[in-house]
Amino acid sequence: MSAASVYTTHSEHETSRVGAALAAGLAPGAVLLLSGDLGAGKTAFVRGLAQGLGVSPDEVTSPTFTLVHEYRGGRLPLQHVDLYRLEHADLDTLGLDEALAEAGIVAVEWPERLRRRPPGAIDVRIDDLGGDRRRVHYSIL
Repeated sequence: MSAASVYTTHSEHETSRVGAALAAGLAPGAVLLLSGDLGAGKTAFVRGLAQGLGVSPDEVTSPTFTLVHEYRGGRLPLQHVDLYRLEHADLDTLGLDEALAEAGIVAVEWPERLRRRPPGAIDVRIDDLGGDRRRVHYSIL
């Protein structure tokens, strides 16, 4: 089954809600590739993913300086990866907990820095439309 969805949001909260709605249907092992300019709302979207998985969104911060944050305690664990500071990367060499990744969800910001795309990954694109408005587009194949 494939599905494409496009949402226009008018606040950070609404962008998070789109992430929460998507999280409800994710299965263990899902990898999300989050694209968008700096400040587009990628981390807000991940806060929503966390909330949709049963993890407090207040725990979610950008992992720009640590590369990977892990969040547990929800329906599925969540690994949040930020590749902004790297030129090139491979998911298998970033220090991801492989067992946790297979049992949970991996959300990758700045996926264009990956050397290779993970098979079956879900593309999420967030575009800044000005002010607090965002366009969130994702495709599930």
